[in-house]
Amino acid sequence: MQIWCVRPEEFAPLREDLIELLQDAVDSGASVGFLPPLTREAADEYWTGVEQRLRSRAIELLAARDESGLLGSVQLAMPPNQNGRHRAEITKLLVHRRARRRGVGRALMHAVEVQAAALGRKLLVLDTRKGDFAERLYAAMGYVRFGEVPRFARSASGELHTTVFFYRDLGVE
Repeated sequence: MQIWCVRPEEFAPLREDLIELLQDAVDSGASVGFLPPLTREAADEYWTGVEQRLRSRAIELLAARDESGLLGSVQLAMPPNQNGRHRAEITKLLVHRRARRRGVGRALMHAVEVQAAALGRKLLVLDTRKGDFAERLYAAMGYVRFGEVPRFARSASGELHTTVFFYRDLGVE
């Protein structure tokens, strides 16, 4: 498996794979801001925004692939305000169904932490739906749970779910 930071000029060739990755994640129940079924048009529109933020350096996009193709991706969003240049938010950890339970998510999280540290971002925050596999992954990786908000995100069934918030201080071992 190869994990790399996607450069803006590498984005276009990955676009179709990224669209399919997002659709796969949403359609398999991932709580990443969309409800199934996610249309190709909606996924394409989302990735257009990501590409714009990538070009403006507002985010970093990391991707994982092997000989079978794109396995997953994760984003690191950097706040532009002067008092927040030491922190970043990890968003949209996506792992294709065919690659789950193979360490791809953990490897992407480790890589995004390395990238954050290289950019001087020592405090990371993220959120996930309570009870999801991601919640256990983040806790196992040393992220500190600091709160939850009930009824934060709606699922396709209309049920409202609690969201859990985590942080990790990369400057503290």
